[in-house]
Parts: sequence; structure tokens; C-alpha cells
Amino acid sequence: MSVRVIKMPDIGEGIAEVELVAWYVKPGDALIEDQVLADVMTDKATVEIPSPVAGRVLSLGGAVGEVLPVGAELIRIEVEGTAQEASPPPAVKARPAAAAAMAVNPAVTPATSAAQPAAERPIAAPSVRRRAWELGVDLREVRATGTAGRITQADLDAHARSHSTPPAPPARLAAPARPVAPAAGAPRDGEHAIPVVGLRRKIALKMQEAKRRIPHFTYVEEVDVTELESQRARLNGKWGAERGRLTLLPFLMRAIVMAVREHPGINARFDDVAGVLTRHDAVHIGIATQTEVGLMVPVVRHAESLDLWASAKEVARLAEMTRGGNVTRDELTGSTITITSLGALGGIVTTPIINHPEVAIVGVNRIVERPVILGGAVAPRKLMNLSSSFDHRVVDGLHGAEFVQSLRRYLESPGTLFVE
Repeated sequence: MSVRVIKMPDIGEGIAEVELVAWYVKPGDALIEDQVLADVMTDKATVEIPSPVAGRVLSLGGAVGEVLPVGAELIRIEVEGTAQEASPPPAVKARPAAAAAMAVNPAVTPATSAAQPAAERPIAAPSVRRRAWELGVDLREVRATGTAGRITQADLDAHARSHSTPPAPPARLAAPARPVAPAAGAPRDGEHAIPVVGLRRKIALKMQEAKRRIPHFTYVEEVDVTELESQRARLNGKWGAERGRLTLLPFLMRAIVMAVREHPGINARFDDVAGVLTRHDAVHIGIATQTEVGLMVPVVRHAESLDLWASAKEVARLAEMTRGGNVTRDELTGSTITITSLGALGGIVTTPIINHPEVAIVGVNRIVERPVILGGAVAPRKLMNLSSSFDHRVVDGLHGAEFVQSLRRYLESPGTLFVE
């Protein structure tokens, strides 16, 4: 027997160090050749590190969350044969870092519902691989239903249920033991350390950098969306079955397209190193989307060229791709202004963080029905706050307020959204 030392391979593109984001093996595990050992993340991609040899894991070279330089010891493996100091660099397989786990382009390769061939490495997100490892499931045996043969969490759950072993019957019937609840008022001292690693860490650093570099100011305005909601209900009643149902979001996107024509300095990106503000004619709207790995911002490109239903379809497509881990790097870059919303949890006021290097972000709060004095009489109206943040270095308070007031006028008179 001999020991093979697997070193961190050179990922290329001048990458000097990587973050270790997931282990799929542990000391004592038996390995087969080409089995995935770990995931590492660079600024550009999440990369799978396979084993170039078969053997048994002796030790791991780092913990999840550690940053390792290229050439550092990654893992030690006991193999049969003559001793050798280090293995040849393993081949690596990259996925865009922004998507955490990337399948091939769905427009090129159709989805499959077959189990993975034994000779191919299954396509799956790091979170799916980690859970499969914990369950003791070989991903090559799982039937994939995702795009391009990607294994989803649902696929893994279905496989685990269909292959679960029923528990052995008890030797004698007995009442099931009830968990003992802590006494009322009993002190609790538990602590749960959760490493912030991988994409979650990159999102956190991006938020931190945006907040540190950009002097934010937030402006909040109440908007009466009663007429807009009536218009939306009429459109959905007439066209919903044929074209799809509309949410508030496409109307807000249209209002932004109209408002930035009057306030072009809002639809801009600021290079604070070069000291250059670039105003854009195209309106590329980022849609803040919550995923299981954190907040991501896919981009609806050329929103100025889309009608309400085209906007709604693109938002739905991007949200599905993003939450499923299939969004591309290009679909996550290039936005000129961003919308963020917590939907029904939108609260009364928020202070959204600008998506650097943009200069503005529009936050949507929840719609509430309240009595309002209208024409001397009390009437029920549907009201919503817009909480918008601006980069105070290049957007004066007056101009930010004027932009939000323009949004309000368009949303309160939805017929004007369609008058060029």
C-alpha cells in the first residue's frame, strides 16, 4: 500500500487560491476513480475536484470555508501499489459560481428522465450532492428530471423514498416513547454554528461591499394602486387563461421604463474607481430573487421592448431558472436598475441595498386596504409603499424623490403606462 497526495489543481485564468465549499468524502471512505471529492469556488466558477485514483481516504487537507492556495494538499488517499509523493493533477469540471451549480444550456440539450449512465458523472448542485452523501445514495442511480439530466432535490427525495428500507417490527408491542419536553421556563444553552461559505459568503461580501462603498439614502412614498389593481383584474379576467396571469411586477417594470425616460440619471451604473457615471438607454431590470443559497438578481434585458405579458413570462422564466440552479452567468449580470420585493411579507417600509454598481433600487412593500378621504368622503382604497434607495454620490435627494413621484403618477393612473 502507498499514500497518494492529491493537491489543489491549477484551475487556470490566473487563479491563485480557491474556497473549499463542500466535501463529499470523509476519512475512512472507499473511493473509486473519478469520484467527486470536493467542490471549490473561485470568483468565476464552482469547480468539482474528482479523484484520479481509487483507494481509501486517509485525511482531508482543509475544512469547508477555508481558502486554499493552488498546490496545497487537498486530500491523502491510501492506494495499492508503489509509493508516490503526489498524484497527477485531477481534471476539474466548472460551473458558473453565480448559479452555484450549472447544468448545460437547456436550449441545446433536452431534459432527461432516465437514470445516469454509470460512466457519466451526474449533474447536481452541491447541496444535492451533500445530501446524497449524507443519505448514502449513489447519484448515478437516481432518475434525473431536471434540465439536461440535472438531478434535483425532488429527484433525490423520490429515490430515497422508493429505496428506503422499512424498519424491522419490534420484538413486542409497546407504547411509543414520547419525547420529554423541557420543563416550562427551563434554561437552554444550545449553540449552532453555521459556516457562511461558498455562494452564501460571496452574496454576503457583495452586500457588505455595496453598503460600505455606497452612501445610501432611502425615500419612501405611498402609492394608491386601487385603479391599477382593478385594471390588472380586468386584464387577467380577459386574457389570463390565454396569455398568463399578471402580477403587480410587470406594471412596475413598465412604470420604471417610462420614469427613467424623464430621469435618465437613475438608469445608470457608477464606476467609482474611474469616476464615470454611465447612463443607459436600454433598461435592464434586475429582479431580486430569493433562493435556498441566498439572494440572487437575474436580469430582464431590454424591458423597454417588452409588453406586460412578455415581462411576466421572462420574470417567471428567470425565477424558475435561478431557484433551480440553472441560471447562466450572463443572466445574472448587466442590470441597470433593480426591483426588490418581499411579496406578502413586504412590510410597511424597507431600506433596500443598492445592487452595485447601479445607482438605484426600487423596493415594493405589501398592498393594504385602508379608508381614505377622497372627494370629501371616506372610501376604501388599496395602498402600497415604494421604498427606494439611491447612491447619494451621483443622485441628489431631489432627483431621487422626483423619480419616485414619477413612478407614483404612472402607477396611480395606469392608462398612462401605455401612452408613448
